[in-house]
Amino acid sequence: MDVKIYTTPTCGYCHQAKRFMDDLGVKYTEYDVSRDRAAAGEMVQLTGQMGVPVIVVDGQVIIGFDRARLQALLAGGNGKRRISFGLKIADAGPKARPVGALVGAVAPGSLGEKAGLKAGDIVTDINTRRVSNAAEMEKALAGLKPGGIMTVLFRRGDKPGKSEIVL
Repeated sequence: MDVKIYTTPTCGYCHQAKRFMDDLGVKYTEYDVSRDRAAAGEMVQLTGQMGVPVIVVDGQVIIGFDRARLQALLAGGNGKRRISFGLKIADAGPKARPVGALVGAVAPGSLGEKAGLKAGDIVTDINTRRVSNAAEMEKALAGLKPGGIMTVLFRRGDKPGKSEIVL
């Protein structure tokens, strides 16, 4: 996925857009149009105007920080390939609190690692879908599409955790 963002240092919406993409783990190339005349010219050529931010996702132009449109473009995968998360999971057990899917191992470089999961975590929700055991987690993961966004809630010891990633 090719993502570019045209910004200026004083633009609040530019900072919000970059933070949004950073939080999702989306790699992008930033062009500061206040210092880069060639980038400023390219941006004007694309949009016909000088307002920032301008975000380009695989050739699709977004003027301003339009979160909904940005999410839709980032989730634009074709959905034909199965996603591998690189996780070994099991039921957390009947006495576990909270109930969920226990992460036994996380493969290096996997989407599970990108989501920040570690062995011993208990996954409780995926995209607002409750996960009570390993089978429910498998079903929740099977329904996700490449390019989509996944929000995972988990417990690490006594502490809750939350992560969002682009698949």
